[in-house]
This record gives sequence, structure tokens and C-alpha cells, in this order.
Amino acid sequence: MKLKFQSNLAYQRQAINSVVDIFKGQTVKQSNFTVSFGEDAGMIQTDKGIGNFLELTEEEILKNVQEIQIGNGLPRSEKLNGMNFTVEMETGTGKTYVYLRSIYELNQKYGFTKFVIVVPSVAIREGVYKSLQITNEHFKDLYDNQPLEYFIYESDKLDRVRSFATATSIQVMIINIDAFRKSFVDPEKENKANVIHRNNDRLNGYKPIEFIQETNPFVIVDEPQSVDTTPKSKEAIRSLNPLATLRYSATHIDKYNMVYRLDAVDAYNEKLVKKIEVMSIRSEESFNVPYIKLVEVKERKAKIELDVETRGKVKRQTKTIKYGDDLYDISGEREIYRNFIIEQIDWTEGTESIEVNGNLLRIGDTIGDIDDDTIKRYQIHQTIEEHLDKELRLNHRGIKVLSLFFIDKVANYRDYDSDGDPVKGKYAIMFEEEYRNLIQKPKYRTLFEDIDIDADIDKVHNGYFAQDKKGKLKDTKGNTNADSDVYSLIMKDKEQLLSFAEPLRFIFSHSALREGWDNPNVFQICTLKDSGGTYVSRRQEIGRGLRLAVNQSGEREADYNVNTLTVMANESYEDFVANLQNEMEEDTGVTFGKIEEHVFAKLAYLDKENEEPVSLGYDLSKKLYQELKENNYIDNKDKATSTLKEDLENYSVNIPEEFKPWQSAILKELKRITERLPIKDGTKKKKVKLNKAVLNSQEFIDLWEKIKYKTVYSIDFDSEELIENAIHSIQKMNKIDKVRIISRKDAISSMDRLTGLQVDTLKEGVGDYTVVNHTLPDVITELQNRTNLTRKSIVEILIGSKRLEDFKNNPQKFIEDVTKIILREMKLTLRDGIKYHKMDDEFYAVELFQNEELLAYLNDNAVESAKSPYDYVIYDSDIEESFAKRFETDENVKVYVKLPDWFKIETPIGNYNPDWAAVINKDGEEKLYFVLETKGTDIEEFLRTPEIAKIEFARKHFEAIDLDVDFEGPVNDVNKFLLDVARG
Repeated sequence: MKLKFQSNLAYQRQAINSVVDIFKGQTVKQSNFTVSFGEDAGMIQTDKGIGNFLELTEEEILKNVQEIQIGNGLPRSEKLNGMNFTVEMETGTGKTYVYLRSIYELNQKYGFTKFVIVVPSVAIREGVYKSLQITNEHFKDLYDNQPLEYFIYESDKLDRVRSFATATSIQVMIINIDAFRKSFVDPEKENKANVIHRNNDRLNGYKPIEFIQETNPFVIVDEPQSVDTTPKSKEAIRSLNPLATLRYSATHIDKYNMVYRLDAVDAYNEKLVKKIEVMSIRSEESFNVPYIKLVEVKERKAKIELDVETRGKVKRQTKTIKYGDDLYDISGEREIYRNFIIEQIDWTEGTESIEVNGNLLRIGDTIGDIDDDTIKRYQIHQTIEEHLDKELRLNHRGIKVLSLFFIDKVANYRDYDSDGDPVKGKYAIMFEEEYRNLIQKPKYRTLFEDIDIDADIDKVHNGYFAQDKKGKLKDTKGNTNADSDVYSLIMKDKEQLLSFAEPLRFIFSHSALREGWDNPNVFQICTLKDSGGTYVSRRQEIGRGLRLAVNQSGEREADYNVNTLTVMANESYEDFVANLQNEMEEDTGVTFGKIEEHVFAKLAYLDKENEEPVSLGYDLSKKLYQELKENNYIDNKDKATSTLKEDLENYSVNIPEEFKPWQSAILKELKRITERLPIKDGTKKKKVKLNKAVLNSQEFIDLWEKIKYKTVYSIDFDSEELIENAIHSIQKMNKIDKVRIISRKDAISSMDRLTGLQVDTLKEGVGDYTVVNHTLPDVITELQNRTNLTRKSIVEILIGSKRLEDFKNNPQKFIEDVTKIILREMKLTLRDGIKYHKMDDEFYAVELFQNEELLAYLNDNAVESAKSPYDYVIYDSDIEESFAKRFETDENVKVYVKLPDWFKIETPIGNYNPDWAAVINKDGEEKLYFVLETKGTDIEEFLRTPEIAKIEFARKHFEAIDLDVDFEGPVNDVNKFLLDVARG
């Protein structure tokens, strides 16, 4: 199999464009097949090769960055402080794909050719190299076979560095930070420097790094929180002499001039990663025996967990103790702790422990609880069972299921006997015993027909660990060169691992497996933590399984019901979610529920008269923030108050009149900020059952007969009309003046020790800015690339508009403004020119409901139902929940259905899936049939997005079917909708 990639994911395009637009105003590249040098090509000849060339000033770059930040709702950079830029993307959303495609885009747009990707470890280096391999064919198709050469820097292959410098094609070097971090200016210490910093005879006495420096490369830092965290690392990156440094991660420490952010909550809510459910596995707190767990030991004190009684209630708490403390007093005088005295505390490194009532406890040890190995065995059991259940659901869909176990000690999975021969550790033994028992269950019989179970067990699980020089597996910290052999299979054979032909399905890895590898088909993650082991955060753990699943054809699985990551946690659901949220706040610097002054700046509404979006901007965003604070919606710590949350739930937020045009967008943004992490409680998971009484009812049959038909569409429009409309609109376009230079003369009028310098302005002036011998870009090619119209049509539009003088004044602004006008006219023409046609012999059969497999999370995303085809209606938002609950209780709603993912309407911009269909009585006599699209906002906000276009196309689809079905949308208030139905 080969992984397939989607080129039209809107969020990825936005991330790519956010980087490309930093350099807006740089001369546009003329052709993929033209090699030229100098100020017009993005390339320049140097003594040692060919380098990137930047025309723009820092002020021009800053202006571009600020425009990008407004559009993306990010804090505004007031100054650059160097060419450093940050892109934040949640794990599993295609970060590597985005920066690799950005390389092609920067070349296609501006002609830049030299790129260095800096990585923190060998594991990530191998992952990036693999990504370049598997995307090669995809990018060739997208970029007209544009050649791109890539290689891993190796100190014994320095000729490749010279080739990197001298080549005219796109060059990508992947290098580990450790390969160039050590640099010494003192010639006597040169032998201690990395090879890249040493003079080399094969390079005519030059240092390898000098060839890289002269290319003025773009430096892409992958996972910067693990790369440039020390002064030496930062200096090493600067030593590459980058034109610009682009940092990509989900967890940045330093956020230099952020231009794009896709955080965890946005990724989850937009269904760009798997949804997460937590199966809590822990012993029940009985409080009947003295429970003690050693959590931490420091000098002369320790932290323990015990059961404490306060005001008549017992609760498990963490307390700090010291030598001689009596747990009877600390527990609230609980009789079961009498005579439990802290007899010793040992804080010696490696032997940290306490002695209490004759019991020696090391970190992680407990008394009065279920044996730790019993809990781990049950975790393994539950992981295998969940895995096999998913295989029953997904195998027939061509989706292979993988499970990942994190362990702290390699020896617990694979150990060595006295002769040095490998033997199974306790986790491997537990796994095989539990696996053998579970697969005997009758319900799994279809998974194991014609399989030799005993022979198969050894093949279905394996471990990936580092090896020492003698070949023995060992623990690592995840960031050393010792990891060079750690994950070669999972780094280099990702497609093989996804294939059914590969029997491996359960992967055991040392907990140091962090950044650098994830697999789209990891559906279960189980952490088997041992006392004293390496700590790995929950965020790192779940990051290995967030990527959306793919099938055996390498295609991304669109059905979101398939994409669920189950985490086997040895803590409560509430604790897991709270701790994960805390880790995300620490990692990303984003506080959940925090409302900042800039967050509304990107919000826009459509000015219908000019067909142009009107952004709120930074100044009004700051003013709105102050208004919300005065209304008691934001507290002194910038957190959303309970008043705001209540008013959001009741749709009663008081938005000042000045901001009414943006109201729907503001409410949506406030809702997004105040949402908690959408993580489900796996213990409340329930399989949804078919409600045959509804499915077979006459009301539902009548409804389905009216909406089941498929349609085809045709597009018929007059290209001459499009050209005429575009010409007419461009002629009305505002005049584009030459770029101005503003001059000002100031004089120091006085100087004071207290007030400082006093300055008076003496003169200001404005002049035209012209560039001597400035080469104009190929406006026809540029407009053709942006609009996909033919060259002939572009030429007709430009000549007919008689506005080419404006192009000479400011080429970049002319191209941008004309592109907007043409695209707007194309949208209007397409909307009017599309026709839908009913297909009498193509429809969605009602029997498809019987094949649907849905899982509900009670009290979280499901409403119990007696009027729909299933016993629970699964909803995705508060709006959908309100509709489901009202439909259930309203006497006039006879039957309704949350339309399944497979019910799709084809449109020119992708398939569309409406939300609801319903039968509603009017006046107790007439039956009305509706299909609804529900949104948390009104139509204004969505007029600029493909969603509103899809809704318009859906309206035409139902008009073509012509069976008395009203398509309503978008609607956001069920009470108003039903009232409007009653009024007629």
C-alpha cells in the first residue's frame, strides 16, 4: 500500500499561505523551467554556489506578518527582532506535510531553492526523510514535476554539502542539531568541534558550514522545544546564516512572530484528529484498610497518598510527612492508621524510600491497595479486548488496528538470562496469557479462522527499543544518538505496518518514544508505568495516536465514528482530563477559558454592498475586550466568568450595539474559548441500537421516500459574461497609487534629567517610491495560477479593464485586488450556472441504517430517543443537542433523523452532509417535511466560506428532487424554527 495525501485541506492551505505571505512583495518567480539569478529570481550567485535572495526590508516583512496575524487572530508583533517565525499545529494534523509543501510553494512563488531542516533526534530525522520519500510523487503531481533533491547530512559525505550549495534545483538538507552544535573559534580546539565546523581539504580548505552559510537558506526547525532550548543550540542555528527560521511544533517554548496556530481544542472540534476516550482502570477506594502510597521523596521529607477524614467524609489526599510523623493524626484520627509511624526516610538517589509500621515503601509502592501488577494485567486485558472489538468493526472496512503500550523499563518486556540470552519480561508474559484467553471468546471466532494461534502470538506483538554496542536492548531518554536503531522499522516501514499482510498489531515501546513517530492506525494507547521510571506526559502519549486512520488503499478514513483513540489510564477520567488540560496549558502557554485582547481581531462579516469582508481589527478587539470585562464576562485574570458561560448556554450574551455586525462571529469565538477538552469517558460508552419501530413507521418511510434520491449537477455558464462582469468590476476598482515614501524632520528642542528628550517636528513630506530597473512580474501567469482561468480570458479581462497603469504603480496590490474581483465574479457565475438533476434509479436505501455502527457516550454526546431510527441521537455540538432534545419533547415533531455521514450531496466543492430531516405536523392536520442545516451562527459569518456555497447547492438539490421537502439553513434556534413552522 501507499499512503495518499489530500491537497485541498483548508487548514493546511491556510498554514502554508501564512508562511508564503510573509514574503508578499518579493518579485514573483517567472517559470518553473527558467533558471535565472539576481534580484528578480529569489536566487543569487555566490562565491561558493547559489543562494536565496531576499528583496524585502524588515519593515515590509513586519507589515506582512501583522496582516497575517490579524487574519489568523494572533497577537500582533510590534517588531520582528530577526527573521524568526512560528507555526503551531497540533500533533497529528500534518505538520511535516505542511512545511514540506511550503518549501515547494516558496520556490514556486518566489524562486527560493535552499532549505535546511533541523531536527532534535535521529528518530525524527528518519521520520522526515521518510516523509519526503512518501510525498515525492504527490508533490510532483502538484508542482509540474518540479525537481527537489533531499539528503541527510553525514559527516563522511561532505561532497553532498558542496552539491547542496551549487545546485540550481530545490535542495533540502536534513540535519540533527547534534551534528553542528559544537563549534570552537580557537584553532587549537578545532578537533573538538563537529566536522561541519572544521576546515576540510576535500572542500578546498573551506569548512562545510561555510557552503551552507553562503546559500542563505531557509532553516526549518522541527520540534524546536527539543532543538533550540540552550544558548549553544540557538547560536548553532544562527551559524547557518538563515534567510529566515521557521519553527514548527505543537508545543513551542519561544513563540517568535507566530503566523499560524491550530491548537488542540480547534483540532479536536474541527475533527482533524481522532476523538479521545478514556477508560479509567484503577482499584476502587474502599477506605476499609490503611492505604499508603509513596509519591515523592526529598531531603528529610516525603509525599504520601492516604485516606483522610474531614468533616465526616473520607477522601484520598496527598500529604507531606517527615520522620516521626503519626499517620493517625494526619489521617484525621482514623482508627485504622493507629500506630502507623514514619520510622525512616531515605533520600539517597536511587534508593528513595520510607519505612512505616515495619513496611518499606519505594516510590510508587503502595500498601492497602490491589497489587500493582494486577492493575497492569487488567490494563493489558482491557487494551486487547478493546483492540479486538475494533477489529470486528473495522477489518471489513480495510482498516488495520494497532495498539501501543508504553513501558518504563525494557526489562519488563524483554530481559536477559544469566547467559545473556533474551527472555520474555513480565509484560510480555501477561500479554500472551490475556491474549490467548480473550481470542477463545466466540465473538472473535471470525478474526481467527484458519490461524495457528500459538504460532501467531509471537508475531502479533513486538517491542522497539534502543540497543547498546553489544546488541542488548536498553532504556533511553529519547533524545540521544543511542536511539539510532530504536525505531528503524516503524520509522522506515510505515506502510508495511499498516498492511494486513504484516501480522504485528501490538507495539511495546520504551516511554521515551516521543516526537518523531506516530501512526494513523493507533487506536489504543496503554501506559504501563513502573515506579521510578521515566515520566512521559499524557500529551506526549496521546500524540502518538491522534492522526486520522487510513485504509488499505492509503486513503484517509472520512467516517469520524471510526476515528476514536482509546486511552487506558490508571487514574480517574476526571483526573486524566484535568491533568491533560494542565499539561496542554504548560506546553502551549494557552490557558483554557482565557480571553485575550487580540482574539477578536480576525473576526469579519460580509459587506453585502461591496461583497468584501470587514474585519474587526486589533483596536476594536481591544475595545470589545474592555466592554466584556465591564459586563462581568471576564475576570481580573482574563478568564471567562460563570456569568459568561451561563449567558452563552442561554444565548443571552449582551454584545454592545457597536459590535452587532460581528455578533455571530463573536459568540462563536467566545464559545470556542470557553469549551473544555472534548474527551469522552470510555466507561460510559454504549453501542447504539436500531429503533425498528421508528424505522418501519409510515411517517419515517414517507420522509425517507422524499429525501432519499441522489442528483447529478451540470455547470453551464457564459464565459463571455464572466469576462464582461470582471472587466466592469475592475473598472470600478479604487485607484492604485504608487507606493509612497513619507519623510519627516524632527529636532531635539530640550533635554531634561527627569523628562528626557523633548522633540519638535519641523517638516513632513510625501514622495513616490520607484525602483530603478524594477522588473514587473508576469501578471498573466500570476492571475492564471490564482484563478485557473485560461491565459486568453485573463488577457481579455486585463485589456478590457484599461487599468494596466495601476499595475505599473503597485504590481503586488494590483494582482491581489484583481484576483479578488475575478474570484468573486466566478463564484457568482458558478452559483447561477449550476443545475441539479434527479436520478430516479440512484438513491440511499433505508437498509443502510442497519449497517451503521455508532457509539454513544451517555450524558456527554447522546440524547435518548423514541422518535429517531436509533435509541440514542449522537450530537456534535450544543446547537445539535438543543434540536435533538426539543424534537423529542415537541408533540408536533412526529419523527426525525440525524442524517448519517453516508447521506451526501455532491457539489462542485466537495460532498455535503446535511444535519437533520424531520416530519412536523401543522395544526394537527398537514404534515411538513424538512431537511435542516444547524449552525451556531447565522448566514452572515459563513458567506465567505465554502460552507455557505454547499448550503446553496444543497438547496438546489432538493428543488431538483421536487417532492415537497423544505430545505432550511443555516438555523441556530430550534424554538424560533418551530415557531416559524407553526406560523406558516
